[in-house]
Amino acid sequence: MTIKVGDSIPSAKLMTPTPDGPKEISTDEIFKGKKVVLFAVPGAFTPTCSAKHVPGFVQEADALHAKGVDTIACVAVNDVFVMGAWGKDQGVGDKVLMLADGSGAFTKALGLELDLIARGLGVRSQRFALVADDGKVTHLAVEAPGGFDVSRAEAVLAVL
Repeated sequence: MTIKVGDSIPSAKLMTPTPDGPKEISTDEIFKGKKVVLFAVPGAFTPTCSAKHVPGFVQEADALHAKGVDTIACVAVNDVFVMGAWGKDQGVGDKVLMLADGSGAFTKALGLELDLIARGLGVRSQRFALVADDGKVTHLAVEAPGGFDVSRAEAVLAVL
């Protein structure tokens, strides 16, 4: 079942790259008592994700924070080392928290997995963006296959 507005973010453990190496982080640490924008991409270093999705959130970080957002996070079904390298490549700095869902367990718990096995990419995440307030989803926008419209930073900013 797909997560929807009003639902709680499921408990899960993710990994995040840090200057001291990979660190486990729980969804409670990320979401509890905070307003969070979480956006997901089918894969790090992929064309739309690298050219448009992450750069948009980096560029709009200040505007999102001005609307009360505490944390902007990007999640992908990739390992923490890939997410760390991609974050450096994208120049996210401390603007976007990079989250690795290496096995896809969190993505599956959200009900937002995307089967790309036939394309040689395995099971990934659908492209989406959500806003959660203290762990409760207040906005969810899932892209149509191949789309890049409702999960853009500007679209999220417009609903805040």
